[in-house]
Amino acid sequence: MNELDFSGKTVLVVGGSSGIGNGIARAFQAHGAMVHAWGTRASVADYDGVNGSDLTDLHYAQLDASDFDAIESYKPPFDRLDVLVLAQGIVLYKRAEFEMPNFQRVLNVNLSSIMACCSKFESMLAQTKGSVITISSTAAYHSTPGNPAYNASKAGTLGLTRSLGDTWAAKGIRVNGIAPGLVDTKLTKVTTENPQRLESFLRNIPLGRLGTVDEMAGVALFLASPLSAYIVGQTIPVDGGLILR
Repeated sequence: MNELDFSGKTVLVVGGSSGIGNGIARAFQAHGAMVHAWGTRASVADYDGVNGSDLTDLHYAQLDASDFDAIESYKPPFDRLDVLVLAQGIVLYKRAEFEMPNFQRVLNVNLSSIMACCSKFESMLAQTKGSVITISSTAAYHSTPGNPAYNASKAGTLGLTRSLGDTWAAKGIRVNGIAPGLVDTKLTKVTTENPQRLESFLRNIPLGRLGTVDEMAGVALFLASPLSAYIVGQTIPVDGGLILR
């Protein structure tokens, strides 16, 4: 038996158009799943040439995760859902998150939309005894002085994962999460493209290197598989040891 064979399963990756979400979508596809991905751009063609974005053979739909009415009115083109991955996320720099409209915007995308998506697909996931995987961040475990909204949203995601995991376990839905460390994506360019800043970060990572999208995807496969059948409400740091220091 291959516990990582997702043939016949349907997966939806919110934020699956690029970065960690796209890597997770590609991994599920490679393991046999039919994968749907949501992104913010109008069409697949709008992602041509975007680094970290490969939508080949994925079922793509444009949907802004912070538009809760659009989520509620969404008519899925699939009749079953086995895995819901919530990888949507934004971060605003230059102290923009200290302005209340921006603070609220980040929370809407990074946290409130997780609840909106979970509520939307709760009944479908209950029918399949499915799995929900949230994508938080190791920022949830320490201060991020310039990004209060990002920090609050990621810490909130940990709490929401625990609460939904507890509540929905009786329905057979397992809710767990991943807290990535420093991974080279468009959200982390402010660090990865700044040699001094990057060197400072790497000194605090016991493994001494960045994480990869594929390494995040591997944990997502595990959390959605029978290998993790007794794990509920947990968020796994995948960070090379970053939060140990």
